[in-house]
Amino acid sequence: MENVLRPLIVVGGSVVLTVVVGYLVDILLRRADERHHETPLWGLLRRCRVPLQLVLCTAILRGSYEQTKIAKDHSAGISRTLTLVLIGSAAWLVVRIAAAIVESSYARYAAMHRDPARVRRVRTQVTLIQRVVTAIVGVVAVAAMLLTFPAMQAAGASLLASAGILGIVAGVAAQSTLGNLFAGLQIAFGDMVRLGDTVVVNGEWGTIDEITLTFLTVRTWDERRITMPVSYFTSKPFENWSRGGVEMTGTVFFHLDHSAPIALMRDRLHDILRDCAAWDGRDWGLAVTDTTPTTIQVRALVTAKDADDIWTVRVTVREQMIRWLTEHHAYALPRVTTATAEPSPNGHRPRFEKFTPDVPRTGRG
Repeated sequence: MENVLRPLIVVGGSVVLTVVVGYLVDILLRRADERHHETPLWGLLRRCRVPLQLVLCTAILRGSYEQTKIAKDHSAGISRTLTLVLIGSAAWLVVRIAAAIVESSYARYAAMHRDPARVRRVRTQVTLIQRVVTAIVGVVAVAAMLLTFPAMQAAGASLLASAGILGIVAGVAAQSTLGNLFAGLQIAFGDMVRLGDTVVVNGEWGTIDEITLTFLTVRTWDERRITMPVSYFTSKPFENWSRGGVEMTGTVFFHLDHSAPIALMRDRLHDILRDCAAWDGRDWGLAVTDTTPTTIQVRALVTAKDADDIWTVRVTVREQMIRWLTEHHAYALPRVTTATAEPSPNGHRPRFEKFTPDVPRTGRG
């Protein structure tokens, strides 16, 4: 009877104690979260309940397993298994606590500062810090698990003796990986690029969607994901449209006939911008920037609060201006000038005629 009750008391008592402690800790964290609305730390720490209970239960079982006096022939294996679970759950708990602290710090910073660029910079930094902490904790946990095996302890002593040679070999073999690792830290704390920045890389326009210690993901306008090593951004030039502010200035070019009504186009541009919700009202303008023997180049200048809106403003201006010219001033559209083959009967230079292609009255410009 004692052989049955003893294991039940030890195992059952460990589980009950774990559940009670976890429940009490959750209640305390919930009350602390209700009292301190200015910080989300206590609410985020509630995510640590499961790894905390696992650590507590494993630790109790690890310390009281010998009292159960069951499976004595396999006690060493069971003890090592409990040790491995304890190490793994402790690493899980540390990662959860670190994540809660980092996310809480970022949330408080974002609530206190309204500058989007600074908030994105801090978010990039805390994200990489969290991943560095996770990687370090994971490596330490795996090393601790391996050292629980006697054979690995002997191997560890041998590896320690040849650490210099192994370090050189590992450094040469992992040169690319280490380069990306340091490049990731340089991006995080050098403020070169941040999450949410609008960039142009290799002719592709997109937004920084993810930054890790080794690679960076750019989300393009058509929802594609371009994954690039972070070392690219520290060794090659790229365009960052969000650097120094998210406001954007865009241009729309028109190639028109010399008879184009510039003054009327200027008034029409202002009317289009007033009806365009994406225009931020900072600036606008229209001017003739170049001329050729057959056409003139007209540039419309517009502004918007960010890269997405500047695209909307540009396509709106281009579409509505072309439609307006087609419907009301078709003569302003580019025309092909041709000359007749016959000379003029009065001896003057050949007479020129202008050929105007058929211009649709409706449809897209």
